[in-house]
Amino acid sequence: MKKLLLILLIPFILLANDDRPPIKYNYMAKKEVQRFVTMMVKKYHFKRSYIVSVMKKAKLDRDTLARYTGKYKSGTTNGTWERYKAHVLDKESLKKAKKFKRQYRKTLQRAARQYRVDPDYIVGFMGVESKFGEYMGDYSVLDALATLAFHPNRMKKFFKAEFKHLFLLTREKGYKITKLEGSFAGAIGCVQQVPSMARKHKSDFNHDGKTDPWDLEDCIGSVAKFMHKNGWRKGALVAVPTTFKGKRYKRLKTTHRRTLPMSTILKHGIKPLKKFNESKAYLLKNRNITHDDIWLGAKNFRVLTRYNNSTSYGMAIHLIAEHVK
Repeated sequence: MKKLLLILLIPFILLANDDRPPIKYNYMAKKEVQRFVTMMVKKYHFKRSYIVSVMKKAKLDRDTLARYTGKYKSGTTNGTWERYKAHVLDKESLKKAKKFKRQYRKTLQRAARQYRVDPDYIVGFMGVESKFGEYMGDYSVLDALATLAFHPNRMKKFFKAEFKHLFLLTREKGYKITKLEGSFAGAIGCVQQVPSMARKHKSDFNHDGKTDPWDLEDCIGSVAKFMHKNGWRKGALVAVPTTFKGKRYKRLKTTHRRTLPMSTILKHGIKPLKKFNESKAYLLKNRNITHDDIWLGAKNFRVLTRYNNSTSYGMAIHLIAEHVK
């Protein structure tokens, strides 16, 4: 999976940009766009007139662009831990998580059997990504991805590839490209998939003959399929809380991207509060306003962050899963 594929975003930042609505922009005046049109015609056999007509309708989304050019940089695209706690791990959201598990119990169990994953973590994904289908975004996907594909920003290369996949996805599914709505990063559906992921991890889990990224049962199947493909081990450890002296931890580097030997972690003042049966661990930090939470992450935790490359994201899923067990 591509390194930057994992940008799917949490629901509480999928807000309308009414304060800075998209504005008209002449994309076809850009040579880069002209080359893109030619590539789509030659390589993927689209009609030039169609691609050009779409580009003429695409607008510049200033709100979306600002999020990737510095103004919204700090903690926005993945979400700070305080924000996750306030909007995803709040009392009402956790109540909805239990309700969702009851309502979709049979579908979750079927997905767990078929893909050999833990159903509670599927619930966690659904809660973090769209609050169980309640918040799926109201940005124009065309405007968002055109803006990010053809204006300078820190993830331009990634979004240009996603813009290509947007055309391929809408052709394959028969979607009207100008009507598609999603997040400010161009992610769609109840598990917020960017176009390439919507094409790769599609699922017809309700057996109605079509894959629908807005259907909750299909989304359950899609997440379970993703977990399985990325090496989830059913029933295995995910994360364990720890204790340490003080309120802030700085002795070792904390990250979900690489593991440390448990002997090193223990030597540097970390004490697991539950049994941790793996020889290496991801040392994870969630920074609260007054103190740090330090966790030991197992191999399964890394699977969570392959959907969204963020410690806070993975931990939010884990805590929802723990709550609904």
